[in-house]
Amino acid sequence: MTLKSTLIVAGLAASTATGALAQDLVGAVTYGPRPFYLIDRMEDGPLKDTLAACSAQTPAMSTFSIGHRGAPLQFAEHTRESNIAAARMGAGILECDVTFTADEELVCRHAQNDLHTTTNILATDLASTCVTPFTPADGDTNATAECRTSELTLDQFRSLTPKMDAANGRATTVEDYMAGTANWRTDLYSTQPTTLMTHAESIDLFDALGADFTPELKSASVEMPFNGFTQADYAQKLVDEYVAAGIDPARVWLQSFNLDDVKYWVENTPDFGAQAVYLDDRYEASDDDEGLIDPNDRATFKPTMQELADMGVQYIAPPMWMLLTLDEAGNMVASEYAKAAQDADLGIITWTLERSGPLTTGGGWYFQSVAEATETDGDYFTILHALHEEAGVIGVFSDWPATVTYYANCMGL
Repeated sequence: MTLKSTLIVAGLAASTATGALAQDLVGAVTYGPRPFYLIDRMEDGPLKDTLAACSAQTPAMSTFSIGHRGAPLQFAEHTRESNIAAARMGAGILECDVTFTADEELVCRHAQNDLHTTTNILATDLASTCVTPFTPADGDTNATAECRTSELTLDQFRSLTPKMDAANGRATTVEDYMAGTANWRTDLYSTQPTTLMTHAESIDLFDALGADFTPELKSASVEMPFNGFTQADYAQKLVDEYVAAGIDPARVWLQSFNLDDVKYWVENTPDFGAQAVYLDDRYEASDDDEGLIDPNDRATFKPTMQELADMGVQYIAPPMWMLLTLDEAGNMVASEYAKAAQDADLGIITWTLERSGPLTTGGGWYFQSVAEATETDGDYFTILHALHEEAGVIGVFSDWPATVTYYANCMGL
């Protein structure tokens, strides 16, 4: 058994210890109608037949299925309710993106500066703390605002009400600005107040749900150190909260886009660093294009996959489009990036399925490398299958985990 499979098995075993409590919170794992809706829209062929034949299977939690901020296709992200929904759809790993407040408390937010799109802050007295006050749209200029957790104490943060992550850039009022939810998402499950979480609270919840943990240390919007709080302090505090909760390191998949964070965990917290995940955003060009990766040109991989492995990195997580390309026949196959990661024995995790809405127009940014072969919503399963069979991924983030859970259960993952 490899190190990676040993860690996964250990994590699953630890998760079963909370099975009774998870049963109380989650009940039986269910798929709902969406996986079947997608299968019905697939092109006829062996994959559709295989998936259809699994229609009577018993749904079960899988670590292949990762809740991306919970289940934000329809629930306000990083809320208690969103994560319970993800667990009910079988997500075996749940995510808390971690940032900090003015009093250096760790909370779950996708970014330190997203409160203007993910909460009601602009409609409260705390709007006065926003580093960029709401400015209405004017002519060709969009409405703007920026509000940060680092401007609030934890108590102030707790006073906010979550909402779907969205903003109407053409708004002339705060009310219209906050009402920008895409028409393929919904506000249905945000009409009643939902619950923001600290990182420590997410640990307690995910443990109770029987799920494993994948916290992401988010880049600070403020200059670090922040009131003496260094980047190393930040990375260490994240780990310390798992230690304080008595969580087995084999159940925790620390993440960061900052390679230095990953190296810090590998070197200073080896039990947790053993499965720290390097989130690879080297597709983003700097001003001089240094660091830009072409997923089909290994010469652009700096550092190389083997160099990452030599640093102690064991898991890498790029967006889905970096892992797949099309062959001459139009089939989805592994990119050179995926092959190089496999050659270096790096475990591959990817993001994010069901993030871009309907696939009838190609699916947008997340599917750009296979857009020409993407025609219907049924291609979510086509892409998922290629990610597993061709690129060799061991986990997939999704905004609606039921789809990935169904596939994982059907394929025995």
